[in-house]
Amino acid sequence: MKNLYDSYDNLLDIERIMDVYHTIRLNSKHKDKIFTFELFFSCNLFSIYEVLVRKCYRHRNYNIFLLKQPKYRVIMSEQMSDKIVNHLVSKYVLFPILEPKLIPMNVATREGMGTKKGIFYVKKYINYLKQRHEKFYVLKCDVSKYFYSIDHEILMHKLRNVITDSDLLNLIEEIINSTDEEYVNVEIEDLICEKIKHLKSLNADSSRVEELKKIPFYMKGKGLPIGNMTSQVLAIYYMNDLDHYIKEKLHIKCYVRYMDDFILMHEDKNYLKYCYKEIEKKLEELKLTFNTKTQIIEIHHGFIFLGYRFLLRDKKLYVLLPSKSKKRIRRKLKYLRKCHPSNEVSVLASYRGYLKMCHSGSFQFKNNLK
Repeated sequence: MKNLYDSYDNLLDIERIMDVYHTIRLNSKHKDKIFTFELFFSCNLFSIYEVLVRKCYRHRNYNIFLLKQPKYRVIMSEQMSDKIVNHLVSKYVLFPILEPKLIPMNVATREGMGTKKGIFYVKKYINYLKQRHEKFYVLKCDVSKYFYSIDHEILMHKLRNVITDSDLLNLIEEIINSTDEEYVNVEIEDLICEKIKHLKSLNADSSRVEELKKIPFYMKGKGLPIGNMTSQVLAIYYMNDLDHYIKEKLHIKCYVRYMDDFILMHEDKNYLKYCYKEIEKKLEELKLTFNTKTQIIEIHHGFIFLGYRFLLRDKKLYVLLPSKSKKRIRRKLKYLRKCHPSNEVSVLASYRGYLKMCHSGSFQFKNNLK
């Protein structure tokens, strides 16, 4: 039976185009972009509508830039018309069709999910296992360069299994293949070289330079643009078959995934070693690999996941702040209080939300975060 959302005509609605624009407008920090678009608001909206009606949409060039916190990474910002099409496809096609196929423990990006839901599952599973076993283990998995490694052909094959409308598939493929343009890697390389030159002129920490050198480039037919709404939903769907395999074939009850980071918990270390090998085979089918952070950890040694450190001591679970996070927060606060004190209130509110999820009372007190 054809899915209600599996129709290109769903996108040909000026009210829906306006709806996603208003959502973007509400959440956008780039007010100049909004101002420019609204100078010719009606013309711009109807231009998007006309392009979709004529089925001749072509993705334009990204504005590519570097973010440096918590580490250097590339962000690809779309022009407003592309962003609207991206949100339109995500909201009225991809999320309605793909989300029902996802398991609840795949917590990234989705409404009502996120870090908070992931922590809920981790706590639930640790409390479940500690009542039944003196000792248990965590297989902590991390996929190497996930967004850069997603294979376009494999992804489109997966989408063709659930979407039948050829016009929709062509539109989605146009967005996916937008990383194949030659200018993308040229601009990334220029940004990296410029930043390295700047850091060397300041005699900055060499580790920051090494960090920049590790930023990957896009290979032809691989990778999703980091920053797109479609990229987020497609990235959580790409490993959906693996999620079901782990839950239904490997029979792992205690499993949580946040994008490319996931954990399996089990009382038998040898069984987790077996799971590791089986998952590795499944990743090979997706043309993905584990990175060096993947390991099996005994629960009393603690592990870091979702930005927190989980540690079991005397049957009591502690959710702690990792040392790197403490250093990063202190550095950020010191910089803000010295250079941008007017921004301190909003940043503190953000940190309080983050710290509320863990045992961090003394850290908050010492750094005036209370």
